[in-house]
Amino acid sequence: MAWTQQEVRELKEGRYMLIDEEPCRILSIQTSKPGKHGEAKARIDAVGLFDGSKRSVVFPVKHKVQVPIIGKRQAQILSLGAAEVQLMDLESYETFTLPVDAETKETLTPGGEVQYLDAMGKRRITRS
Repeated sequence: MAWTQQEVRELKEGRYMLIDEEPCRILSIQTSKPGKHGEAKARIDAVGLFDGSKRSVVFPVKHKVQVPIIGKRQAQILSLGAAEVQLMDLESYETFTLPVDAETKETLTPGGEVQYLDAMGKRRITRS
């Protein structure tokens, strides 16, 4: 299990939640007042960590949502390929390859270190 549960009213901007099984960073939260026969609702705008697409959802504030467990880790660059980079985690010594775009590839050098996100079985380089 790579997520926990949390009520919508406990969420804050800049934190993370799962929308459509995709880890997303919360951009904004707007809450409405409760109606005569209803309860307060929250509109959440978020952006996907791995696909970059924007998503919006509306939930009652007492609704429980899934919050992914995000790991920020360090890795050493072993080799650079045409469109991917081979990395070794500095804690577990696991080696893996990640796709990399042209802009990020220019800043990478073999033997250097990068920071990457690990969430829900997916990985992405965040800082070089």
